[in-house]
Amino acid sequence: MAFSVITRSHSYDYNDAEDSVFGMRQDLTVQNLPTRRKRFVRRHSYSPYEVKVKTLAHHHQWKAPEFFRGAKLPPGRMVSHQSSLPRLPVPDLCQTLEKYLLTVRPLVDDTAFQKTKQLVEEFGKSGGLGESLQTKLKKRAQERQNWLDDWWLHTAYLDYREPVVIHVSPGIVCPPQNFSGKEEQLQFAAKLVAGVLDYKVQVDDQSVPIDKLRTQPLCMDQYYKLFSACRLPGDQRDQVVVYGPDCDDRPRHIVVVHNNQFFSLDVYDNNWKPLSQDLIHAQLQRVVCQSKHPGVPVGILTTENRDTWGRVYKVLKKDKHNKRSLEAINKSMFMLCLDQETDRGADRWTSMGHQLMHGGGSQLNSGNRWFDKTLQFIVGTDGAVGIVYEHSPAEGPPIIALLDHMLDYCCQAPAVKGPSVQPMEPERLFFSLNDSVLEAIDNAKRNLDMQVQDLDLHLVMFRTYGKDFPKSQRLSPDSYIQMAMQLAFYKVYKVACATYESGSTRMFHLGRTDTIRSASVQSLEFCQAMQDSTIHPSEKVALLRRAVEGHKKYAQETVSGQGIDRHLLGLKLIAVEAGLDVPVLFVDSTYQQAMHFKLSTSQVPSKYDSLLCFGPEVPDGYGVCYNPAQDHLNFCISAFNSSRQTDTGKLAAALQQSLLEMQELLQTQAKL
Repeated sequence: MAFSVITRSHSYDYNDAEDSVFGMRQDLTVQNLPTRRKRFVRRHSYSPYEVKVKTLAHHHQWKAPEFFRGAKLPPGRMVSHQSSLPRLPVPDLCQTLEKYLLTVRPLVDDTAFQKTKQLVEEFGKSGGLGESLQTKLKKRAQERQNWLDDWWLHTAYLDYREPVVIHVSPGIVCPPQNFSGKEEQLQFAAKLVAGVLDYKVQVDDQSVPIDKLRTQPLCMDQYYKLFSACRLPGDQRDQVVVYGPDCDDRPRHIVVVHNNQFFSLDVYDNNWKPLSQDLIHAQLQRVVCQSKHPGVPVGILTTENRDTWGRVYKVLKKDKHNKRSLEAINKSMFMLCLDQETDRGADRWTSMGHQLMHGGGSQLNSGNRWFDKTLQFIVGTDGAVGIVYEHSPAEGPPIIALLDHMLDYCCQAPAVKGPSVQPMEPERLFFSLNDSVLEAIDNAKRNLDMQVQDLDLHLVMFRTYGKDFPKSQRLSPDSYIQMAMQLAFYKVYKVACATYESGSTRMFHLGRTDTIRSASVQSLEFCQAMQDSTIHPSEKVALLRRAVEGHKKYAQETVSGQGIDRHLLGLKLIAVEAGLDVPVLFVDSTYQQAMHFKLSTSQVPSKYDSLLCFGPEVPDGYGVCYNPAQDHLNFCISAFNSSRQTDTGKLAAALQQSLLEMQELLQTQAKL
């Protein structure tokens, strides 16, 4: 049995058959960058989950509020095991500090490492600051269901003020369809909606199969937060509202957006049974008929900086019509975006990647969205199909499970026919827009178009072999691919870099993620050997196997609650909550470099030939997502054009070359 867990644009893969699990030093100086780039670097000084010290220091006694309003989990089969799940552990302090030194060793020179080693020894000494903070953290763990849960939601998502587009929300590209016209687009969209509703019924009655890691059940809390959820902008902090099936005003509608115009569609009958795809199709036809011309792109406001959007949101809500429309969007089960055709360009997959991540810009489909909505399903007249989702309520497992179910349904659903009864009339959602809001929309257009132009995206379909090859070599496929990415980066930059791959901690109650650090002493030794023609191939094979096994071991420890990144974050946050200065260890230049993930990676496997796309974690880094099939590997590589250090084309070429070299190396040695 194979089981995959996906996290915030990141993932690990656990395959029982192979017993594998998951989850360049260049100073970036503001003075040396163009004016526009200076603004970007200042805004992106921290990774999304890194604590902004000045902000937290201002709130020494900060206590996380309840962000998930309305997210009460009702009893049922899907969650019957929740109370028996163990709590997320607090790892041993000495163990974390030792592993921290091992992970930073390949990233810094000898002088920096010796300085960091001294700081670690001082922090971890008996009776020192580290022990004191560890005691406080353990106490917190005893008092809460999950000591990290609200902290992580706060620091990773709801306090993050950059736009959710590109920086937070992933887009998932599904296999493209071939529509001969608008009618076929609507017929497919009706099947898609029916398939999603079919899955929602399973979530509501809790008949969704319980995810397991081998035989161990995993936390299913996130499935409940998937539908009828929406992120709401706020002043310095957002919140997420979930309208579950147990709510008094249980939603019975979805929102469809076409030509930037929004419509509310009831998709349940009076007995709470989902409407047939025929009735849904008839409603979609009416939506298109009533929105033949593009409207003002109000949805583009959701692409703005969160503080900016929060201020505009307050203005919009003052009008009663706007407030009603906003509530209809927020409460809807999900959104369907009927897109206009876009220029496919030379590479259709890359074009679809852009469309799913951001809509293509203000002149295309970016206003045909509401990026605060947890689930948006995209169907374009050109056959582009996929999902864009806001990340704060859930990680990837329920998204991928939904995606596979939806595509299964679309493949098996009968042809759409005319309805036997008249469907309800779609309700148009009106917005009253004053001059200040119209000005905000114009500003949002300009800001988004800058982001769209800055995004460098490259989708790679590696067809030479898939995950079956490393399996045949008794190597973990995920660890093998991670080493290929390490080698690719080394080929281009001749140094190792901090690499992020998330491992799920859902074996614990309310667990989310921790970081699998793929760059190691072993991976660096392997990369250096591959570039040295004097080293015998047999030694290179030994180094490759050693690096793969090292990654696999680190991944196993991470998903078992023994990762170091969330533990270190907890020690830092507990110090801030206690009114203490941030420990020197966390302002050390080595720590800053260790948290500057120039490679932010994710495995997101699907039974279909789909591919998830997300932006880089840092301004001068890459985002790399991959879907390993049996006989081929799909990659999406992203970077920013404004970075002089990055080039997705070069990294893509180096990655393909690395995969070929590794295969040749292993096959040659197997014959000797």
